[in-house]
Amino acid sequence: MARPGAAAGSGAAARRPRRTEAWLLAAAFGVFLLGMCTAGWQTGGAVPGRLPLYAALFGAAALTAHLGVRFLAPYADPLLLPLATVLTGTGLTMIWALGGPDGGEGHAEAWRQLMWAVIGTAGCLAVLLAVSRPRRLQRYPYLLAVGGLVLLLLPMVPGLGIELYGARRWVAVSGYTVQPSEFAKLPLIVFLAAYLGQKREVLAAAGRHITVRGVKVFSVPRMRHLGPMTVAWGFAILVLVGTKDLGTSLLLYLVFLAMLYAATGRKSWVGIGLVMFAAGAVAAWRLFPHVRQRVDIWLNAFDPDVYNAPVGGSFQLVQGLYALADGGLTGTGFGAGRAGEIFAADSDLILVSIGEKLGLTGLMAILVLLALLVERAARTALEAREVFTKLLVTGFAMLFAFQVFVVAGGVTRLIPLTGMTTPFLAAGGSSLVSSWLVIGLWLRVSDACRRPPPDPGSGPEQEATELIALPGRAHGVSASTDATPRR
Repeated sequence: MARPGAAAGSGAAARRPRRTEAWLLAAAFGVFLLGMCTAGWQTGGAVPGRLPLYAALFGAAALTAHLGVRFLAPYADPLLLPLATVLTGTGLTMIWALGGPDGGEGHAEAWRQLMWAVIGTAGCLAVLLAVSRPRRLQRYPYLLAVGGLVLLLLPMVPGLGIELYGARRWVAVSGYTVQPSEFAKLPLIVFLAAYLGQKREVLAAAGRHITVRGVKVFSVPRMRHLGPMTVAWGFAILVLVGTKDLGTSLLLYLVFLAMLYAATGRKSWVGIGLVMFAAGAVAAWRLFPHVRQRVDIWLNAFDPDVYNAPVGGSFQLVQGLYALADGGLTGTGFGAGRAGEIFAADSDLILVSIGEKLGLTGLMAILVLLALLVERAARTALEAREVFTKLLVTGFAMLFAFQVFVVAGGVTRLIPLTGMTTPFLAAGGSSLVSSWLVIGLWLRVSDACRRPPPDPGSGPEQEATELIALPGRAHGVSASTDATPRR
């Protein structure tokens, strides 16, 4: 029987983060209201007429999510839900403002985004209900892998997939377009976490050491262990060829490398992977015209012939750069600027729109919020004691981090522009709903990590778990019979 004092302490420990979460959610809702009012006054001289409806739906979704977390995951990280809420509200505000004073399709897109936000929060709660123990996901690794591959390659099916804007990433369903790759990333990362967790000892085993004057500088893995790297590389090339989706193929490969390093602690795997990626990139540039076009736009964006090309020119990229320059330090405000006239300003170039309307200050604030979200996920991964859970959270954290890097690097001309959505901000239901599903999984894992240990003898014996190998150790795996997560 549990001690009364321990039970009382556990209840107090559960209430504190939820109170913090409630206050932060209230602040996030206030930011949304202030942003919508400001956007309405600056674009049309009045508060948006549908603001009460927007506020009621958005606030109800946030409140329902909070109550669900309070009962289903009381010890979860109190920052995850508010961060996702304020980012979603900012994206919704920006999409509405880009519609201009007359509204039209821009305001209709904002309404659709609000509906997707409500569905996303419902999906977040569904994950909390369905996944009571994240470790159980590792029981079906190959089934999840097949499901992810089917989703990723679905746009290649004739008659089902459609090609838009030079890429074959969408599937048409009852008049709506869905981007299956956004959902395919979830089961694929779960599969990678399960597979690498099982094979980490083999993959971490060092092969031949390369030394310079007797000092080891590099460890080359055994050749027979290069299979997973080769398969991942080949799969990335297949996605690039079949769907012309440079962003997704790059993103999945980078996430695989990050998870491989987290599982093994071997820098050699990262080096070999980057060399293979460079070789594949050069081959793709030589073989595929759409890759050469992207590179040409990146390197020669201001060339008149490239800028004025009738198909696949650099007009979008250059106008985005000018819009960022117009924003300056404090922004042009919602009622001025050129971002509303740029193609995909509410989706692929949402960071450009934020940079123009809110300036460098607002854009940096958004990037800090995204970085803080990744940091909280990384903290959860460090707190987790199970190998699979560590790799799972690490994979999704790297997914968000690399996704923001690819988008921000593309619009600032640091890397080729690939046409990828920014989590929680960009218009589109597939990206928003999948991002909220990840939040649900993070909440479940952080609740398990922060939950206080049960009173001895008060429940059944926990399953045995293993600790992940620390980076830099060849054989750092140790068994532990104490599966109780640390506080």
